[in-house]
Amino acid sequence: MATSATSDQLLVVIDPVARRTDGESVRIAKDVLSAGAAGTKVCLPDGPEEFARALARRGSRRPVVIGDDRALVRAVGLLHRQRELAGCALSLVPVGGALALTRSLGVPAGAVAAARAVLDGAERRMDLLVDDSDGVVLGALRIPPVGGVTPVREVVADGAGHPWLRTCRSLVRTLVPARPSGIDPVPEAGPARLRVEVDGRTLVDLGQPVAGVSVVPGVPGAARVEVRPASVGAEATPLSAEGRTVTVSGAHFRYRADAIVSGPVRTRTWVVRESAWGLILPPG
Repeated sequence: MATSATSDQLLVVIDPVARRTDGESVRIAKDVLSAGAAGTKVCLPDGPEEFARALARRGSRRPVVIGDDRALVRAVGLLHRQRELAGCALSLVPVGGALALTRSLGVPAGAVAAARAVLDGAERRMDLLVDDSDGVVLGALRIPPVGGVTPVREVVADGAGHPWLRTCRSLVRTLVPARPSGIDPVPEAGPARLRVEVDGRTLVDLGQPVAGVSVVPGVPGAARVEVRPASVGAEATPLSAEGRTVTVSGAHFRYRADAIVSGPVRTRTWVVRESAWGLILPPG
């Protein structure tokens, strides 16, 4: 469902990563938005706390985020926790390195085209996946987090021949507390033993090792879940189902939700909220 974007005044929140990554695109987008909407207010937060305060104090202004996938997810998550998604349509001008999610949602590439869509586009309501810790997923969820951010302790372990990396490794060991002995370690990469339930029905149980799990938007109000069983020799047929509630449990696992890697956790439940958030996109 799409509705026309209003002519409300804009609050343009420029993510600091976008400013560092591509200052020229940020400047172009800001100029187009300021010229197209009278009374546009521009905010330059230095970090997540200022980013959150800017959104919370927007008043009647329509929020526009200039940034990448992480900035968009952060904004939707903040508005969700403030219980203000229902009456707020977000806009995005994609600037940064992580833009796969924004492309999949239909946000135009390029500062000028995206800024024009902010001014002339229409609101499209979309489903939201919300987990039991109040985290949000706009696009895809992956277990294990293929292409995810490598934890710091794994990065510094590769620095055997670099003295500065060895120093970082020592510092991290000093700052990060050891895992309590009562908690199982996160398993190495490879097949995992997980129970995946969709609307209370078990799709795969702990007895079947799995190579991967994906959760993506399905029909309105439901998510499409696919489990790839681990196999020896011939590739095993993926198991799939659609439903509103997805629960994954078992050994400690990490997961990639959009552009963000989270975990480890032993269980997590995601619920589809139908048409829970709105994004301004080109009409048609």
